[in-house]
Amino acid sequence: MNIQESGEMYLETIYVLSQKSDKVRAIDVGEYMGFSKPSVSRALGLLKNGGYVVTDGNGYLSLTNEGREVAEKIYERHEILTKFLTGLGIDEETASHDACKIEHVISDESFEAIKKNMK
Repeated sequence: MNIQESGEMYLETIYVLSQKSDKVRAIDVGEYMGFSKPSVSRALGLLKNGGYVVTDGNGYLSLTNEGREVAEKIYERHEILTKFLTGLGIDEETASHDACKIEHVISDESFEAIKKNMK
């Protein structure tokens, strides 16, 4: 399944929240992203159907192996691109905001070149 940018954002959010707590709920995702309950519900339904997210009996969200793989990839891109941009003299807030946009469209080749040249 080819996942869209919004799906990647949800997976990254679940990943980030799960680093802070092993109990991540849909409401936590909505609050973190600033989205309404119906929007979050719809997106999570698509991610569940795609095999990226599962919910346990208590309503807690977990990433599947495939979901975790996508989330970790996007999160790494965000972190590296933010550092790259701040290294160019861009303030942290702007760099993070721009990295969030770039992380979804940059090619693997370009990202790997940036990553390699940051070491």
